[in-house]
Amino acid sequence: MGRVTPGRSVGTDRIDLLKTYVRIVETGSLSAAAAQLGTTQPTVSRRLQQLERLLGLRLLHRSTHAMKPSEDGERCYRRAKEVLAGWGAFEAELQGVDAEPEGVLRVVVPHAFGQQLLVGPLAEYLRRYPKVTVEWLLRDQVPDFIAEGVDCAVLVGEVSDPLTVAVRLAEVPRIVVASPTVIARRAAPAHPDDLARLPWLALKTFYQKELTLTHRTTGEARRIALRPRLSTDNLYAIRTAALAGLGACVVSSWLVADDIARKALVHLAPRWEAPALPVKVIYPYARLYAPKLRRFVEAMRELMPAALGDAVVKAPIRKGRTA
Repeated sequence: MGRVTPGRSVGTDRIDLLKTYVRIVETGSLSAAAAQLGTTQPTVSRRLQQLERLLGLRLLHRSTHAMKPSEDGERCYRRAKEVLAGWGAFEAELQGVDAEPEGVLRVVVPHAFGQQLLVGPLAEYLRRYPKVTVEWLLRDQVPDFIAEGVDCAVLVGEVSDPLTVAVRLAEVPRIVVASPTVIARRAAPAHPDDLARLPWLALKTFYQKELTLTHRTTGEARRIALRPRLSTDNLYAIRTAALAGLGACVVSSWLVADDIARKALVHLAPRWEAPALPVKVIYPYARLYAPKLRRFVEAMRELMPAALGDAVVKAPIRKGRTA
């Protein structure tokens, strides 16, 4: 059981057959694989049948609700990933560093950055390299690069995975802000000790029960304890709550620059700020990289500081597996 009659000729390139099969396994359905590959479900089904005929194996168990790899299908999936990784390195080596980028680039970006800040740099990248198409995936979690077929991700904060390359793009200043209604009956706080007495909002991804602020000039650090009225893990949500007058919060300066300019928010204790957050693009370590990925990293490194504005500190260029 599980065997099918092998065929000697296949109408589709074998690499494409393997790519299609890997995408079917990883997405769990023909329709989802077709969407990611930019083709139709009948085409994906036909490629699967061609691969099964070529190998003489039944690769998937199908039911009305799901499909999953057979035992042979699991072995095929593992080997297909190895073959495709080797083929990608082979292409990159033969194409050389000056090859024109082409193909689909799958990028995971944080919601706030991906919806607003990085769209400008992304547009410029696409203008420069018209043969590249991009899947722009909004997610705040680090992806499983191999399982999800993701080329790279933009990350705000520190990188914990030693098997990834991390290229620092810039640093994002963070400031304390609140609605004018929060400080309507008191003097605008100028020192961290004054801030502790305000109602607070917490961005639990980066702070919740306490916060350290540093003086811009002297470098003095002060820690304040917080009892947040509201905690969230979403940058846009905390900004909206601040605009509604629910409390003070620490946010990335680029997000609230317009709000401060139109006096909807007030920059509190302006001589003090939270530690800047590093912004990095990360991707799995490999000996060679496709031109589409190399050029994307170069473009983000060039364009990101300008997108963040004058307040951002451009990161120094470093060599090595991490930067």
